[in-house]
Amino acid sequence: MATTAIEVQAGDRLVRVSSPDRVLWPQVGITKGDLARYWASLGEVGLRGYRNRPVHLHRFPKGIEEQGFFQKRIPNQRPDWIHRTHIVGPNGTASDALCPTDVAHLVWGTQMGTIEFHPWPTRSRRPDHPDELRVDLDPSPGTGFAEARRVAALTREVLEEVGLTGWPKTSGKRGIHVLVRITPSWDFVQVRDAAVALARELERRAPNLATAAWWKEERGARTFVDFNQNCRDRTVCGAWSPRPTPTATVSAPFRWADLDDIEPGDITVANGVAHVAAQGDPHADIDKSPGSLGGLLAWADRDTANGLPDAPWPPTFPKMPGEDRRVAPSRRASS
Repeated sequence: MATTAIEVQAGDRLVRVSSPDRVLWPQVGITKGDLARYWASLGEVGLRGYRNRPVHLHRFPKGIEEQGFFQKRIPNQRPDWIHRTHIVGPNGTASDALCPTDVAHLVWGTQMGTIEFHPWPTRSRRPDHPDELRVDLDPSPGTGFAEARRVAALTREVLEEVGLTGWPKTSGKRGIHVLVRITPSWDFVQVRDAAVALARELERRAPNLATAAWWKEERGARTFVDFNQNCRDRTVCGAWSPRPTPTATVSAPFRWADLDDIEPGDITVANGVAHVAAQGDPHADIDKSPGSLGGLLAWADRDTANGLPDAPWPPTFPKMPGEDRRVAPSRRASS
């Protein structure tokens, strides 16, 4: 029998949450009501990574043991106070996405069965010009979080050389994300160019540890620096967002001083609010000093002048100018 709906105070709004006792994470017993209260309690700290951004929803209405699905277009049935913003995908398809302006939007997303929130790197006022470059450090088979830590430390150093500040967070699984706030002066292609240049520089400096190889067969036991997460319509799991893992881990921001100690399973829906209360918000100042991509784009120009083609784009994107053959190396001889 369905449990009675509750109302959760989220900032200045009361948000109705149906079936609050529905268990979303069976191993740890965390319910839909628990998740709604988690976001409401995080408040402005939780909202920081989503405010005025298009957000994709990864919904698991029946819990993580059932198949989830991504939803880019905001559901038609929604309260009249829910904000949305217009987005256009790489193939020109347009839609309206959720655009949180207060924490109640995230609680409402929970009401819709959303576990993961995936924000765009743009704000609604400039949808074609990212204000964030994203460094996604993805461990390959044979590597893990320890190796991602080492690449993250190098990433921080390289970013500082070009006048940029990286803000790290766990992915909530095996990797690390480094967020880089930038002025919204460049389009998606230019931001991706900068990300490719950064990935290639990291590989040059630590060739046995980091790789910019798009093709898995070329990566080896190295951490992949996934530059294509900076393409239009590509997203990473947002800050403080839960993941569909058995223990309800979250993608947790942390300070660089904690890099050697943080573990991907440390912060969960169960302890996230208490962690913030005790430690504060590691990304409190993330929006204060956006930087310039000038240095990274100068490296991109250098690489082009040295004969390096553009790195492969995701298969859903049209062939791009300067892009190398979109064929795995092992298949090129026969294609």
